[in-house]
Amino acid sequence: MRQLLRFVLLSTLVCASSLVSVPAHAQTKVAALQGTLPTPGVCTDGTLPHGALSLICIPTKGWNGDLVVFAHGYVAYNQPLDFYNLDINGIYIPTLAQQLGFAFATTSYRQNGLAVLQGVEDVQELVVAFRTAAGRAPGHTYMIGASEGGIVTTLLVERKPQLFSGGLAMCGPIGNFQRQINYDGDFRVLFDYFFPGILPGSAIHIPQDLIDHWDDTYVPLVTAAVNANPDAAAQLIATANAAIDPQQAAATTLETITGVLWYSVFATNDAAAKLGGTPYGNRGRWYSGSKNDVLLNAKVVRFTEAPMAQLAVIPYETSGNITIPLITMHTRGDPIIPFWHERLYAEKVHLSGDGSKLQIPINAYGHCAFTTNQVLGAFALLVHRVTGTPVDGLTLNQGLMEQVTR
Repeated sequence: MRQLLRFVLLSTLVCASSLVSVPAHAQTKVAALQGTLPTPGVCTDGTLPHGALSLICIPTKGWNGDLVVFAHGYVAYNQPLDFYNLDINGIYIPTLAQQLGFAFATTSYRQNGLAVLQGVEDVQELVVAFRTAAGRAPGHTYMIGASEGGIVTTLLVERKPQLFSGGLAMCGPIGNFQRQINYDGDFRVLFDYFFPGILPGSAIHIPQDLIDHWDDTYVPLVTAAVNANPDAAAQLIATANAAIDPQQAAATTLETITGVLWYSVFATNDAAAKLGGTPYGNRGRWYSGSKNDVLLNAKVVRFTEAPMAQLAVIPYETSGNITIPLITMHTRGDPIIPFWHERLYAEKVHLSGDGSKLQIPINAYGHCAFTTNQVLGAFALLVHRVTGTPVDGLTLNQGLMEQVTR
């Protein structure tokens, strides 16, 4: 397990947090291990059968025979196909993975915007392409994804376990995809109620002007409105059940509002086009948490979801049926993809009767706001659960063990 020991020791060097810890007697090995780190190879670009781009990286020396596959998060529909989210706190993930002895592969997906199901297919094509590039199948294949990539990872672990040894799904909408859609839609209708006239369009229709001038025109307008009426902003956060950091309430309230509205602006039209109509509806929904809930529910704008879109969302729902190790990690204060997804997914896993899942809740505010060491520590746990072999020189501290729930 020398490569995993390298992994854990390096994790303690790149970040000061203490998700994992190395005892003093093991720290003496760091210098020696640094001199024997594998040599990263040149990453190779390619195109998968359905048009997605691929990136495959294999160490030229010291490859441990295993593969890390990465699924990226949501990218706006109007951005170019590319390799996204490959930097973690200033560290380039393909290089890091290879320095730890692993081969690395990722894909752009064939499209941006809503791309969950396409991402699931494209990753499968990527695994096949890697085997061709490497000349053999890897010994272990670890599926990792964040945000939209988190649900891609979870669906692959559930539906294609024969391709993977285990998965690490971070901050993904894995509990209930329809509820995630409702959360985004509710936030927009509630914003329009508390701050009328600020944004054009509605929760189910986004004018092109709003998309084109979100950053230069509408973010400043939203910011000014929120700063001018903090009471309305607080009611919006309460009625939407959105996360903020109470220790930095003013700053994180604005960050949450602009962050969730970004998804409304850039995802609404794209999702409706791909799902055959609007998947969002709030007929009969009762909102609470304002100073006058009766008035709020009487005046808030109501919408009805398209039946075709309701059916189209079904394949995006996870089952909780997992037969290989899956670790999920989520910040409790995630304003974009709320932490309640973890509770809902745990219920699905419980009902399926499977015990192959670990949850790591992180006490922090922000979407996918993990430290480098937290990500590395979660991956170390995944590798340990897959291989079943103790890691020499590594002690998991009590704080981590208290965070992990089955």
